[in-house]
Amino acid sequence: MTNRTELAVSALLLFLSSAALAAKTPPNIVFIMADDLGYGEAGCYGQQKIRTPHIDRLAAEGLRFTQHYSGAPVCAPARCVLMTGQHGAHAEVRDNRDAGSGRVFPGQWPLTSDVTTIAQLLRCQGYATGAFGKWGLGPANTSGSPIKKGFDRFYGYNCQRNAHSYFPLFLDSNEREVRINNYPIPGRDRKPEGEVLADDYRAENYAPDMILNQAVKFLRNRGSKPFFLYLPFVEPHLAMHPPQEWVDRYPEEWDAGHGPYRGENGYLPHPRPRAAYAAMISHLDDHVGVVLAELDKLGLADNTLVVFTSDNGPTMPGGDPRFFTGGAACGFFESTGGLRGYKGSVYEGGLRSPCIVRWPGVTPAGATTDLPSYFADWFPTLASVASAPAEAEQPLDGIDLAPLLRGGTAPERGAPLIWEFGGYGGMVAVRQGDWKALRRDLKRKQPKEWELYNLADDPQEAHNLAADRPEIVEELERAYLATRTIEPDFPLPIYDRQTTDQSPDPQSPDA
Repeated sequence: MTNRTELAVSALLLFLSSAALAAKTPPNIVFIMADDLGYGEAGCYGQQKIRTPHIDRLAAEGLRFTQHYSGAPVCAPARCVLMTGQHGAHAEVRDNRDAGSGRVFPGQWPLTSDVTTIAQLLRCQGYATGAFGKWGLGPANTSGSPIKKGFDRFYGYNCQRNAHSYFPLFLDSNEREVRINNYPIPGRDRKPEGEVLADDYRAENYAPDMILNQAVKFLRNRGSKPFFLYLPFVEPHLAMHPPQEWVDRYPEEWDAGHGPYRGENGYLPHPRPRAAYAAMISHLDDHVGVVLAELDKLGLADNTLVVFTSDNGPTMPGGDPRFFTGGAACGFFESTGGLRGYKGSVYEGGLRSPCIVRWPGVTPAGATTDLPSYFADWFPTLASVASAPAEAEQPLDGIDLAPLLRGGTAPERGAPLIWEFGGYGGMVAVRQGDWKALRRDLKRKQPKEWELYNLADDPQEAHNLAADRPEIVEELERAYLATRTIEPDFPLPIYDRQTTDQSPDPQSPDA
């Protein structure tokens, strides 16, 4: 037998062994979600300046999605879609909104006990569950806290506002606040004059590293159960607080004649904003590498499904045109990969996210898919992977991507992809096939008309075809209204009335 044949046979046996193990033992699930990482900010998605070797490794060893979308263009509603499997026109949380609990950091509007999260489903299936990072779906000791919504262990930022600082006063450990810095750094400040020093905005304990350490501890103490490890990491969301060693890895020339950033567009000053923004992403990538290395060290990698994605697009431009919000350099790095729009927008740049799945021995390595998919799909997909019945208190809006992950094809989608977002003036988007319709400023005095784009021909959404194809616009709007429900806590008056008008008559025999 030749060496080449021996290698081929060994590779085949290894593949069959891994597949058999996966068939016998429920796979572990690690779901990593970056915060505000743009579609074009990782090397495997075309980034030329920022180094992301560990994310790129995932892509080389797994399946890379080229048309995957978040559930919303900002934090809390995106996380709601992910956790509950309902798109934005059904979801309980449709915008960022504080809970109003009177705390310094009140937490966001809580999920109710009427919805089931994927964590609750997996825990009922016998999974150990842990979440480490930013939650944003309900304060401690409410119906929406991570502990109440299916996680055995939580450590990180319950409230998104607290997460504006990477050196906060406290982090949340399960249902309690744990002090980590005696002299915390606020998430916002300005320095109009004088030298800007990065060390002026640093304290003793760096929250992202503490969160990562707790996640690793969860892996090491997991017990004999399969596990669901949810890692909603906070980088590269602002403020820019990267460790200096990572800033120093990028060229000083980037910021020569450009910086410093003095807080003109919010959050915190930084002397080298371009290098700092790249450092935030590379430090995030390093955390991904630590998790992958720990899986290898513990012998868990071969039976662990890893998903990597981002909660929405990169941060948006600010008032000072030299910088994006918080001093970020999204223009310099071409963070959207050429797509239109940023965070807070239902254009492609605000919604389309990097997404990679690695499942050794199951998902083809180095493969890509252009299947349109989004956060609502992960509930039925992870339920399928865990051999759990996808049963929830709420109707689910996604499809099961597991056949695709196994090298086959996903089932036909019976309804379009739908986004409803109440912030930034109110907006809606609907995608079916290559057609995407969107409408903006729905809460303003003069709402915009529908826009229509064919993404196959125009991924940059430069040519509005609404006037040429009004029948497509009408079809997509009807599909949106047919599935939409009213959420009183997140009203959208222009469509709340139409939704009521289209509701079936309770006296009708067809109701």
